[in-house]
Amino acid sequence: MFGILLSAFNSVLAWLLRTVLIKFVVFTALYMIVSELVLAMESWLPSGDGLTNAFAGISSATWYFLDLFAFSTGLPLIISAALTRFVIRRIPIIG
Repeated sequence: MFGILLSAFNSVLAWLLRTVLIKFVVFTALYMIVSELVLAMESWLPSGDGLTNAFAGISSATWYFLDLFAFSTGLPLIISAALTRFVIRRIPIIG
């Protein structure tokens, strides 16, 4: 009886060490690497001043339709989604 319990305990312990612990270490390392790379790449990105100047030249009639379609909310969402997709595609294991 004791041998069966010891064998079951060893099987559970081996599963924990082989799958759970290894995956935890790998994904923690990936998270740390990606978070540091994103912080480093953030300095390479251009500022939003050019975009602000481009939107300053839009007429009020055009702004009416842009506000009607919630362009001020949608454009940042689309840009951040595209940037996130670009970054995720560059990760060798995931992308």
